[in-house]
Amino acid sequence: MNRNDREDNNHQPKKKNRNRNQGGNKRRSKSGRTGGGQNSQSAARIEEAKERAEARFSVNPKPLGFPDEFEPPNEVSIQWNTKPVKQRTERQACDLVMIPGEWGFLDEEAVNGIGERLEKHNMSVDQGLSLRKALMQEKAVYGHYKMMNKSNTFLKRYENGESVLQLSRRFDFPPVAIFRAILTARGWSKVKIRDSFRAPDKRLTKRDADEFREAEEKDRVTNVDQGETAVRADLFEVVLGNYLDTLGIKYRRQEELLKEQQKEHGRPLNTPDFLIMDDLKINGKSVAWIDAK
Repeated sequence: MNRNDREDNNHQPKKKNRNRNQGGNKRRSKSGRTGGGQNSQSAARIEEAKERAEARFSVNPKPLGFPDEFEPPNEVSIQWNTKPVKQRTERQACDLVMIPGEWGFLDEEAVNGIGERLEKHNMSVDQGLSLRKALMQEKAVYGHYKMMNKSNTFLKRYENGESVLQLSRRFDFPPVAIFRAILTARGWSKVKIRDSFRAPDKRLTKRDADEFREAEEKDRVTNVDQGETAVRADLFEVVLGNYLDTLGIKYRRQEELLKEQQKEHGRPLNTPDFLIMDDLKINGKSVAWIDAK
């Protein structure tokens, strides 16, 4: 989902002369043709992947990760209810789910407001919140350099008494990222900032520690504790593995593939979380492997 920042949408472009506008139209036309070619190539790759997934048990040599001998695959079919959102609807919903200056979890009133705005677009609240998170992550990434260029401004305002959350609402950047920019403007290294975030009470002043905690609480985008993210990812893998087990689906795990490929090839080549060893179809489409993210 590639979306411009809200500030960019409000920016008025400078006027250009007629010749430059004509040149711009030509460039856009050329880009459009290129995009069509890329779409065709993408469709061809998808079709090739489907064919390889369907033929993986009959090809010779066997696909990477398949043992020399294994039980004949069982046919397993799953119908999974989905409610996809069209790209056009997604584009229309972008401004409906984003709240300028708000980067944290929303209260019930704000969530209900998003749900009401999405009703006419036939999108659920969960879909809207998922879209919001993706847009915030994208906005934070593409706005990083713009934010860092304001680091001295942040530091000056912060030292004059403005809080990190006030700066976040004023400039519409993630609170923890703004606090990191403030410390960078002080001349702190990345290592010093990282260590300070890990032990704020020991390495930060009382005000800085309090500001950091408030920023972290109101920031859903910037992951300070990567360990928590890893725990959630591992838990999701366990849940998915248990679900496959209840259906009797055979699979090989990433750890097994990793050891095998390191021994045979000297390094891991292709190690999905679950290499499916049955003829699994979900909504009629073959599934050869699953990465749990």
